[in-house]
Amino acid sequence: MKRILLGILLASTAMSAQAADLAARPYTKAPVMATVYDWTGFYIGANVGVGLARDREILTTPAVPSAMSNYLQPQGGLGGGQIGYNWQTPSVLGNLVFGLEADIQGSGMSDTGTSLTTAPPVVYNQSLDWFGTVRGRVGIASGPVLAYVTAGYAYGNVRTTVTEGGVTMTPLINRMQDGWVYGSGVEAALGGNWTGKIEYLYLNLGNKNDPLAVGTQNQYSEIRENIFRVGLNYRIGGNSNYTPVVAANWSGFYLGGNFGGGTARDRSSLVAAGVGLNEQFNLAPDGVNGGVQAGYNWQAANWVFGLEADIQASAQRDNRTCIVACNAGLFASYDATLPWFGTARGRVGYSLGSTLLYATAGYAYGGVRTAVASTIPGVTGTFDTTRGGWTAGGGIETPFTFLGLFGPNWTSKTEYLYVDLGSSNNALAVGAAGVPGSFNTHVQEHIFRTGLNYHFNTPVVAKY
Repeated sequence: MKRILLGILLASTAMSAQAADLAARPYTKAPVMATVYDWTGFYIGANVGVGLARDREILTTPAVPSAMSNYLQPQGGLGGGQIGYNWQTPSVLGNLVFGLEADIQGSGMSDTGTSLTTAPPVVYNQSLDWFGTVRGRVGIASGPVLAYVTAGYAYGNVRTTVTEGGVTMTPLINRMQDGWVYGSGVEAALGGNWTGKIEYLYLNLGNKNDPLAVGTQNQYSEIRENIFRVGLNYRIGGNSNYTPVVAANWSGFYLGGNFGGGTARDRSSLVAAGVGLNEQFNLAPDGVNGGVQAGYNWQAANWVFGLEADIQASAQRDNRTCIVACNAGLFASYDATLPWFGTARGRVGYSLGSTLLYATAGYAYGGVRTAVASTIPGVTGTFDTTRGGWTAGGGIETPFTFLGLFGPNWTSKTEYLYVDLGSSNNALAVGAAGVPGSFNTHVQEHIFRTGLNYHFNTPVVAKY
């Protein structure tokens, strides 16, 4: 996901931008009640969200260079505060905004569910207690809407316990790690000095090697965090007299496309009690996805109610997980993919001028494929299923006219979705004796994407 999101997020910035030639285009507009919006100045705010790690762990010994590879995936809620400063300047693309921002976050992200029954058994417990960033921001402002990319320095406290054969690793890993961060977001004025934003950040907190207290083993860790959050900012000395224009007309049909990235936390198990097999671990498919959507909106004053369906192709994959005693004669390696998925959702939103803030939820479905290669008789095979579940999320949608190439029927959106495709249970006959066993997995996806919609009933667009 980290390899494709920067390009995706830059596209989000462009798609949300309003070019300088807006004034020359023949838009229908509502009576303007607002001053020209200026993003320059200090701001302070708060945020809440959810985080999902994708922390690769490799247990090694001198004789077996890659004994076992799996992903620890601390997941949970987070919240904190941010402070920053923006400078706005005109450009050939519109109004460029440059900024600096610092934030500090408390985190409830943890993973206590990984237990691998090697000899001796290895049990993991990992959490991200807190983290912070110091970042630059560069964006393009379209009046009261700012689409931006951001990058900089990141740091946080990582706590890891490894218990092997009932012996806890010493010393306990509990330390601050630092690295870098990048991401993107969309911020919109809410009235007065207040703005709201939706944002994605990818944190790389570095790689570490730690010796285990048991024997001569070593634990190699890669700490990677995916952060999805919404925030509220108060602009100090900003446009306190700013009032959003009359709500845009969102009613009617629309069609569009989208492009984004996804990462999964698929809680999985390989169990055969009769031969002492009880592996509890994560599969972590990660990658790009894209597709099309269609929908219809109804509007009552500023409130917008809608239905939307989408279908997505996905390149999410995890082919680096290997458990049991890999490279030591006994192993089970996995190739997990999400080839496609779709949703059918309701939307409820509120239009502040020509910006629509919305929440969405509904039905989700998709194809899940896991191929297992193993030296354990009866375990090798491909498990291919279509599953149904649910989804929930939210986003921001705004008018889209980039460099005069699009008219007033076009809008862009930036959106987060959580997708739960439920659990599947696959029976196995393990070993030469055919001992009853099972491979089980529960698929949970985090999707961040940007989209472009064409509205058949032209929205009313205010000119800034």
